[in-house]
Amino acid sequence: MTTAPAQQGSSLNPPKPKAVVRVGDRVFSAASVISGSLILLVLALVAAFLVWQSIPAFTAKAGELPSGAGNFWEFVGPLVFGTVWSALLALVMAVPLALGIALFISHFAPRRIAPVLGYVIDLLAAVPSVVYGLWGIVVLARFVQPFYAFLNEYFGWIPLFSGQLSGTGRTILTASIVLAVMAIPIMTAVMREIFLQAPTLNEEAALALGATRWEMIRLSVLPFAKSGIVSAIMLGLGRALGETMAIALVLSVSTNVTFQLLTSLNPSTIAANIALQFAEASGTALNALIATGLILFVITLVINMLARAVVRGRAS
Repeated sequence: MTTAPAQQGSSLNPPKPKAVVRVGDRVFSAASVISGSLILLVLALVAAFLVWQSIPAFTAKAGELPSGAGNFWEFVGPLVFGTVWSALLALVMAVPLALGIALFISHFAPRRIAPVLGYVIDLLAAVPSVVYGLWGIVVLARFVQPFYAFLNEYFGWIPLFSGQLSGTGRTILTASIVLAVMAIPIMTAVMREIFLQAPTLNEEAALALGATRWEMIRLSVLPFAKSGIVSAIMLGLGRALGETMAIALVLSVSTNVTFQLLTSLNPSTIAANIALQFAEASGTALNALIATGLILFVITLVINMLARAVVRGRAS
């Protein structure tokens, strides 16, 4: 009589069966851990190589560095300025265009045309950078030269458009336009996918309440896609910061620091300077180029960390 309740309770709460761990799950889990660890290992090895090879440049004396710089920071300073300045100019031009193109493909273009436009944009991202550089020299520089002359003549009182006008059109503004064209496909592809993932119910509810197409996008789509827009901008910025051949073809090696956009004395970038001088560099000059690569590595890493922080802040 006393054992019946216990038997009844055990039947009501049977022991939970153990989860069966399959061989495929173990293999996938191990492969994921190894892949993630390998990425961190490669990143650490690259950073260690750059730091080790950069030490002679950091301690170099006057006369041992390229361009007659007195110390390493005097040598890398103009290159950092040119890298950041050209990338910011490219973003100013690329972000509005990428945002507009992505919205047009996702919400305004006819359904038959939208996939074709998306395919064309993705195809532009696969064009080699050297092709963009040649296009910038042969086509773009000549095309924008009359416009530069107009800006210099009538708006020369603005510091950005002042100075001696370049006769070839190969200026920092031309290089930034090329960078913007190269960044637009990547940014557009990311923004387009984010816009297409916006909740359809929210869009339909906004339209049902009397909102126009633009009001629906402003109230429903853009708030949902803020994190994705920031990520797309950071991807475009990374492309602009690390671009080499396009800048190397459009601009010549220079150590100038100027905000003027239309002159022939333009600041160069770290990546372009490395590409143009690495073949002939040796000794401390070679270490100096590797050290500038370390500076670019740190800049890119810091920007990516800031982008992650912004995305997490908006998501929370």
